[in-house]
Amino acid sequence: MRLVTGVRNVTRHGKEEQLRKKAEESLEQFGPLKKPSFLKGEAAKAWKRYIEPATWLDASREATAIRFCQLWQESQLAPFTFLAAKDGQLRAYMAELGLTDERNRIYKPDEKTDEYFDD
Repeated sequence: MRLVTGVRNVTRHGKEEQLRKKAEESLEQFGPLKKPSFLKGEAAKAWKRYIEPATWLDASREATAIRFCQLWQESQLAPFTFLAAKDGQLRAYMAELGLTDERNRIYKPDEKTDEYFDD
């Protein structure tokens, strides 16, 4: 995760090669993230719009992705009764999934790199 944003510190996080290897092993162990059949309506639309394009996500983030989609559906169906606390949870899920916070994206070697943060 720290490879993408350039916040990696060798004394704290180890060498870049070790971090890349660890990220690749994690992706191999958990496998790809698949949309559950029970997501319908706005939750299914959220999955297609936000989760499917997030190529850095693997199956280890399934529960978080599902909960994000369910909360998204709730916010879309009843926006005026959607509590601020739930809005905070929704934003936290988005950050944890790397949708709004790039620091939580896992590096994949075949992905396009960012010219400002790559060495």
